[in-house]
Amino acid sequence: MALISISHITSGFIAVLVGFTSSFAIVFQAATTAGADAAQISSWLWALGIGMGLSSIGFSLFYRVPILTAWSTPGAALLVTALDGYTMAQAIGVFIFSSALLVLTGVTGVFSRLMRHIPPALAAAMLAGVLVQFGLQLFGYLETDLLLVGSMLILFVLLRRIFPLYAIPLTLLLAVALTLIQGRLSLEHLELQFSTPVWTTPSFSWQAMLGVGIPLYIVSLTSQNIPGLAVLNANGFRPAAGPIIGGTGFLGVVLAPFGGFSYNLAAITAAICMGAEAGADPKQRYWAAVWAGIFYLLTGLFGATVVSLFVAFPVALVTSIAGLALLGTISQSLASGLKEDESREAALMTFLMTASGVSLFGIASAFWGLLLGLAVYYWVKRS
Repeated sequence: MALISISHITSGFIAVLVGFTSSFAIVFQAATTAGADAAQISSWLWALGIGMGLSSIGFSLFYRVPILTAWSTPGAALLVTALDGYTMAQAIGVFIFSSALLVLTGVTGVFSRLMRHIPPALAAAMLAGVLVQFGLQLFGYLETDLLLVGSMLILFVLLRRIFPLYAIPLTLLLAVALTLIQGRLSLEHLELQFSTPVWTTPSFSWQAMLGVGIPLYIVSLTSQNIPGLAVLNANGFRPAAGPIIGGTGFLGVVLAPFGGFSYNLAAITAAICMGAEAGADPKQRYWAAVWAGIFYLLTGLFGATVVSLFVAFPVALVTSIAGLALLGTISQSLASGLKEDESREAALMTFLMTASGVSLFGIASAFWGLLLGLAVYYWVKRS
């Protein structure tokens, strides 16, 4: 029965919708920078969709926890500039090297030991800082798309009191219907087409591995995996981190020749599969991540077709439905982060630094927010 829950299916779909529409253009840019042709770009989408689908389904069913994986968006952004001047074969070598480092990180248990020193309050505050932008963008779109976003907001507030479990799917249906009426959802150019994997034999350049591979590994670990595990912990889920990090790294090694440049724990999209909107019973919410994995597999199999479908949705719709789906998680994270007097100052620092969006040395604000919060927390505790 859990498998066919509307809330699970909807949460999984929204998670994949948000993930693809928010950053797939960066992946296209990265592939183009590496010199990929149309067939190779399609292969990248195949590898990423298949890898994220299999890992999300496999880990979620094994741990009975909503574990969602994703490509590294900061990593893709890094590749857009860093791969300039390297061949596609050298880029594939970089992907294998970076993924192999993730395997070592997971196998040695370094990641698990690191996370034991991070107080839950700081993890919750960092999660709130990561997600707050979606809440702000939701209300920001009222200025430019008042009818669509205002209607979604009003319906969501009303439904949360009447049918709380169906507030998000019904709001999404309203938004789609409204965009159809407005003529803003154009589907006539959709064409059903399977993606075909294309093998590229890797070439290992020490310059590329040092100059691109190590930064890709660091960015993926600090900007994806640490926030991803923080999302799980903040929602009360504590699976063994080492096997997950090592498993996603191994997947990257296997699928890198087809364009799978990075597989990591998801953070923002994962939160969509963990909140109350993903199901009343927290123990059954892993089915939302399973459904997300199924939708990932479809994006891999049908590649450009699925992406063009996602692109057909207005940006305001995608951003707003994500913001609404994350309101409960943002609220819960803020409450957890600021609850205890002992950690409140450090949690506030973590939240503000993370929410600032500042990037230092190519590493995203979530890492720096957590680092600042830890420094303040242990300083106050020592004093």
